[in-house]
Amino acid sequence: QVQLLESGGGLVRAGDSLRLSCKGSGGLFSTYAVGWFRRAPGKEHEFVAAVSSDRISQSYGDAGEGRFTISRDNALKTVYLQMSSVKPEDTAEYSCAAGRIMSPWLSEYQYWGQGTQVTVSS
Repeated sequence: QVQLLESGGGLVRAGDSLRLSCKGSGGLFSTYAVGWFRRAPGKEHEFVAAVSSDRISQSYGDAGEGRFTISRDNALKTVYLQMSSVKPEDTAEYSCAAGRIMSPWLSEYQYWGQGTQVTVSS
């Protein structure tokens, strides 16, 4: 069993940078791939980025390509999402998820955090 706790969200202005954290506990966190997803009001979950368990591979969805960077520190059991040049359309609840494989699909992940809200003002 893995527990995930996101932090780092908040209210920021367009163009600002923000770093989200996903802290893992309660299991072999370092053996799981971790993905970030976001969900804006009235919309479906959207894949942002994912990182492999060994940190070697990363993938990005349209939401994260170019402005976001995912990384992880297995010693700290934490995965980060560095968000740069944020835009109002980045406003959403951001959640991290852990799974056996790195995937852009929600269904491939077994454990989820509660989410952290990011609101970008124009």
